[in-house]
Amino acid sequence: MDLFTGGIMKGENDMGNKIVITETERLILRRYIKEDVQDLFEYLSDMEVVKYEPYKPMTFDEVKENLEWRIGTDEMIAVELKKSHKMIGNVYMGKRDFEAMEMGYVFNRNYWGHGYAAESCKALIGQAFSNGIHRIYAECEPNNKSSWKLLEALGFQREAHFIKNVYFWKDETGKAIWKDTYVYAKLNDNI
Repeated sequence: MDLFTGGIMKGENDMGNKIVITETERLILRRYIKEDVQDLFEYLSDMEVVKYEPYKPMTFDEVKENLEWRIGTDEMIAVELKKSHKMIGNVYMGKRDFEAMEMGYVFNRNYWGHGYAAESCKALIGQAFSNGIHRIYAECEPNNKSSWKLLEALGFQREAHFIKNVYFWKDETGKAIWKDTYVYAKLNDNI
């Protein structure tokens, strides 16, 4: 069951063993496959890439386990370059209550600054909205300026700034390391 439509995704096709969700000028947005393990490890093991994520850099074995989860869910969308067929990142599109979706993204740092995150998010946002999604929101840490600047460029508006509302880690004494959160959202103008 696909989260975008509640059924088979419109435009879905099979490229060999790759289930394609949609394509853009430069990208193929698709489901994960076992062959993605090395490309996934390349960015999930990078401290700079996962700096704002709720997990630490992963070992190869942890990435293999994480990939199994990614293959089994329709919420994680792999982003592949058309030219080289390298998987360079992912977009998360999780179904929420009230016809809403939560969006997130993580990309290999070697491909930052080329517009791939914006291109893939824009395509998935358009597809979700055309399939009746009312609202898409994203959360990010205020220090992650690149992330919230991308959201603003995609037409999202900041709706909230929560102060010390979440923590992922504790210090050496066991005390929580609290973080702030920005919440951005974009509404479907066609509804």
